[in-house]
Order: sequence, then structure tokens, then C-alpha cells
Amino acid sequence: MAKATSKKKPAKKNGAAAVPLPANLSDVPLPAAKPRKSIRKAEARHLTPLAVPDASDAAVLDRLWQTVEQRRLAGDVAHSHSARLMARGTAKVAQKLGEEAVECVIEATQGHTHETILESADLLYHLIVVWVDAGIHPSQVWAELQRREGISGIVEKASRPKGIVRAAQTTKLP
Repeated sequence: MAKATSKKKPAKKNGAAAVPLPANLSDVPLPAAKPRKSIRKAEARHLTPLAVPDASDAAVLDRLWQTVEQRRLAGDVAHSHSARLMARGTAKVAQKLGEEAVECVIEATQGHTHETILESADLLYHLIVVWVDAGIHPSQVWAELQRREGISGIVEKASRPKGIVRAAQTTKLP
């Protein structure tokens, strides 16, 4: 005489059937529904992108350049995103800058102010990575901006060498 086997129905939670776990996963601890307080506090400290200090200024870009340059010199690709990115070569560094520029443009054209701020920060970071990769110090860029200060954009573009237009094979630059 064969034993009758009874199938257990899956437990229901809030009217929905629970998905049974495979037998080999029964000993794996499931993540807690709510992260520990220390994790929540750390996230609150680090994930508040718009909590800007009152004394913020453009000097943060100089400090960021110093940090990225230090990471390049250290070359620790296991722990530094900047070092890892530069180790992949100039083409990858430039590609990431382009990607961030496109993301920033998309958010701006959609009128998403908060997201545009976040993407702008990403764009500035990747621009600085390009500078470090190319051996450009921020003071060189600031000097060029100061040189252009008070000059009409139309006049400034007209003063550029025509070789740039020929090299780009376009008339869209001037």
C-alpha cells in the first residue's frame, strides 16, 4: 500500500501566494526588511547631494582636480574610480565625458532642475578627469576664461584660427 502524499499549499501573505525557495537556498539568510540604523545614518550623510555648505565656491573644482591627480599618481585601480577610468585610456575618459554631457543635456531639456544639478556635477567631475589625463591644470583653464572675459562670443570665435574649421570638416564651429 502506497503512502498518500499531501502537497502543502504555499503560504499566503496579504492575499498573494508566497514563492517557495529552492531547497539549496533554505539556509541562506534573507536580508532584513529595514537596513541597520548605522547604514541609514551613513546613507543620509552621503546621499544628500543638494545639502550644499553655505561657503561653497568654485575652489571645490581645484580641490577635486588635486584629488583626481593624486588618484592618478597612486594608480590604485582596485579602490579608485578615477584611477581605473584613466587606466582604460584617453578614449574611454573622453567617452565618459561625452556620456555625462548628453545626460546633462537630456535632463536640462526636460526641465528637471534637480537632476540637471546632479548630472552637472558628474559632468564637471569627468571634465576634470579629462584635464588630469591630458596634463591640464585648472589654472590654465581659468586663465583662458579670464582672457575671454568681456569679449563678445562672436568676436572670440571669429578670432580662432581657421585651421580648426578645416580640421573639423564643418562650417558649424564659427
